[in-house]
Amino acid sequence: MRAVIADGAGGPEVLSVAELPDPEPGPGEVLLQVAAAGLNRADLLQRQGFYPPPPGASDIIGMECSGTVAALGEGVTGWSVGDEACALLSAGGYAERVAVPAGQLMPVPAGVDLVTAAALPEVAATVWSNVFMVAGLEPQETLLVHGGAGGIGTFAIQLAHQLGAKVLTTAGTPEKRAACAALGADVTIDYREEDFVAVVKESTDGHGADVILDNMGAKYLDRNLDALATEGRLVIIGMQGGTKAELDINKLLRKRGAVIATTLRARPTAEKSAICASVVEHVWPLVAEGLVRPVVHGTMPLAEVAAAHALMESGAHSGKILLTL
Repeated sequence: MRAVIADGAGGPEVLSVAELPDPEPGPGEVLLQVAAAGLNRADLLQRQGFYPPPPGASDIIGMECSGTVAALGEGVTGWSVGDEACALLSAGGYAERVAVPAGQLMPVPAGVDLVTAAALPEVAATVWSNVFMVAGLEPQETLLVHGGAGGIGTFAIQLAHQLGAKVLTTAGTPEKRAACAALGADVTIDYREEDFVAVVKESTDGHGADVILDNMGAKYLDRNLDALATEGRLVIIGMQGGTKAELDINKLLRKRGAVIATTLRARPTAEKSAICASVVEHVWPLVAEGLVRPVVHGTMPLAEVAAAHALMESGAHSGKILLTL
């Protein structure tokens, strides 16, 4: 099969396409003939040598894909050869074929084409598990999403809006803020020119954000606590702004707040399967109705993987970038 390999750790130029042996589905796994693979920030970190795949996972980059079932491993039920699906992966998505635990395979929602479906697994599982399963965002509460124009941000805005929350988001350009507003953001914040804490306080009559979905980490920690409502929940899912910061415990105690740091990739298969099942139950109906949709910046062929990584690193995109096979 054709698959992306990395010639050591480094910039996008280390990526190229080579011929590798086809994977074989093990017990409980499904072999997927890949139609498209989604790019994620974690892919850039893996390429740079900072985020290795979990033990036992493929060295091939790629944490989500869509495709057609090509073979079933021992003990798999509920799927047939030829079924269209999308999948949450630990690794292996940048390839023509990938073996996936059956529980991490999800049907393509009605109304979504097979290639576009590759934009869904990671964002849907990340947003649903963190904002709703972990942080428990309720209707009428306020959600602050950092990086609203990215893949996760565009999905979080839509899902929270459809489920009755007030949504505030940060984004860096007028075009990106307009796109966020069109998706359902009630307030958009220019993080380059505006103090997001002040805007959150002003927009909520001093209440603050009940849930904050943060991809920045250290750089925003103290200001996120300032923006947090009493009994608010700060969920950290990224480290684009660094890994180490000072936590003012007194500030957190006064707000009876919670700081939650989560990852999805390294969770046991059973946990990821439970998240995928919950996504299919609760999120896919909204996608099928067209109320929540995958936002795709563009597609590029697998051979242009280096250019796709460079585009993601530039930050010039809005929504997901997909590699097609």
